[in-house]
Amino acid sequence: MYDRFNRSINYLRISVTDRCNLRCSYCMPASGIQLMEHDEILSFEEIEEFTKLAVSRGINKVRLTGGEPLVRKNIVQLVNRLALIEGLEDLSMTTNGILLAKFAADLKAAGLKRVNISLDTVNPDRYCKITRTGNIQDVFNGIEAAQKVGFNPIKINCVLLGEPDKEIEQLRKYCAEKDLQLRFIHQMDLQSGEFSKVEGGEGGNCKRCNRVRLQANGNVKPCLFSDLAYNIRELGAEKALDLAIGNKPKIGTYNKSGEFYSIGG
Repeated sequence: MYDRFNRSINYLRISVTDRCNLRCSYCMPASGIQLMEHDEILSFEEIEEFTKLAVSRGINKVRLTGGEPLVRKNIVQLVNRLALIEGLEDLSMTTNGILLAKFAADLKAAGLKRVNISLDTVNPDRYCKITRTGNIQDVFNGIEAAQKVGFNPIKINCVLLGEPDKEIEQLRKYCAEKDLQLRFIHQMDLQSGEFSKVEGGEGGNCKRCNRVRLQANGNVKPCLFSDLAYNIRELGAEKALDLAIGNKPKIGTYNKSGEFYSIGG
């Protein structure tokens, strides 16, 4: 699929839930969030059918996000269903790693190929402060489990929050020792339109953007930094996808109708 700016769209990010087991300060307000109603959230059947359509149109890379995808009940079943779609070459997941030790082996067996793990610091106290609830040892255990079952490469996503240089170097050292690929993400603001390229990744480069997003409520978004969204339940999967591709903006501007925890970043 090509958009009107001749960009090849081959990457689908799927937010399977807006729920999360952390409350990171840069993602969620301390007071909590208004969660989607249960019947708003797409079923596995709806996600699978949309993905089949997208793959038939040229998508060959899918990433599962959230919220936190591993809190979605029976997530391994969804991974297995998507992994069996003919033509899908790369199925990956972004996770905070808290539950990864529990699920790593089953995810690998189900057909997940790669994982990105969010980790902004290796300082336990600072990690607890950033996430408000998290125990960093759970993430370390998840990384170890992911390596043990053979996920490779494993990428670490670090959101830059003005950490001291010493902490950044500690994180670099940890990743180097563990053979993890470290990527730095500058803190973004959807409503003001503040974003930049990911250091060590492809995100944030509008000229080369190759992705669309399916939210947990069925909205297909052509751009993270845009209010445009086309719902597959209201319009049908094919029309929603066509509109998203056809109206994908040349560059991101701002998004006043969404939040990172429900779009999947």
